[in-house]
Amino acid sequence: MNHLLQVRVTGILIEKENLLIVKQKVSERNWSLPGGRVEGGEMLEEAMILEMREETGLETRIKKLLYICDKPDVTPSLVHITFLLERVSGEIKLPSNEFDHNPIHDVKMVPLTELRNYHFSEAFIELIEKGFPNAGTYQGLKQNIGL
Repeated sequence: MNHLLQVRVTGILIEKENLLIVKQKVSERNWSLPGGRVEGGEMLEEAMILEMREETGLETRIKKLLYICDKPDVTPSLVHITFLLERVSGEIKLPSNEFDHNPIHDVKMVPLTELRNYHFSEAFIELIEKGFPNAGTYQGLKQNIGL
C-alpha cells in the first residue's frame, strides 16, 4: 500500500480589486492561481513564497491561511493549502520555465468582475465576493472551494 501524500500550496493575491492569475494548463481551464508542490524539508511559508517568486517574479508574504482541503482522487493523494498573500516588492514577470513540465505562458492581474471570462468556478468567485468566509478552516474536498 502506498502511503505517500502530496502537499500543495496556492496563493491568492488581490490588489485593487484585481486577482493575480497565471496561464498554465490546469484541468479544463488554462488560467489558474500561482502555487505548487511543497518539497521535502520545506516549510509551508517557504514553499508558498518561493512558488510566487518563481512563477510571478513577486516577493510576497502570507497574510492569512484561507483553506485546507483534500483531493483524494489523485495519486498520490493531495492536501491543498490556500493562503491569502500580500505583495512585499517586485513587478510581475514571466518565469523562465526552463525546468517546468507544465510551463506558465502569462501572468497578470485580472479584475475580480472578469474571473468568469477565465473559467474560474462560481464557487471560487463567490468565496472571493464574500471575503473568504470560514477562512482558516478545513473545507473537505478541494472542489468545495471551487478549485
